[in-house]
Amino acid sequence: MWETIGAPGLETKFCRVSGVTVGDDATVEGYASLFGTVDQGGDAVLPGAFAASLKSGRRIKMLWQHDPLQPIGVWDDVREDDRGLWVRGRILTDVARGREAAALVAAGAIDGLSIGYRTRRAERDGKGRRLLAEVELWEVSIVTFPMLSQARVGTKEAEGPEETTLRELAEALQEARRLMGRD
Repeated sequence: MWETIGAPGLETKFCRVSGVTVGDDATVEGYASLFGTVDQGGDAVLPGAFAASLKSGRRIKMLWQHDPLQPIGVWDDVREDDRGLWVRGRILTDVARGREAAALVAAGAIDGLSIGYRTRRAERDGKGRRLLAEVELWEVSIVTFPMLSQARVGTKEAEGPEETTLRELAEALQEARRLMGRD
């Protein structure tokens, strides 16, 4: 399900179904999008989809629940790697909504990341899925329910090496199931 916010044609990955990390200084990091992973709306972002947008020099906004009237921080590092779109930023606790967001993330009550973008190029695969080849990224929000259930934030201390290995193994198995057509 897509909703329009702000500028006409802006899409968000947000759904009413359910790691980001937060440090003591309200820094957050995590994957906002994973390449090749089909979200609950039937979309998959392809590697390189964010490249042109990230090269544009436009600053990606950190919003609360995709609300353009509620910026809550700044993304200091937004980049593609071989896994997806990785972000690191700071929730601004000098802002009332930022204090609330930082407290909710730290407590584990909110742990989702979601992207707001405009589709530039996409195609359908043989299974009716939309493959996003190029998107214009506008914002990454901290949300209650991300459309891509694996797009999460949390505390830096929350996940140790064993949990990281298990999470990565689970993601690899999920991807293998998808490739085999068993999702």
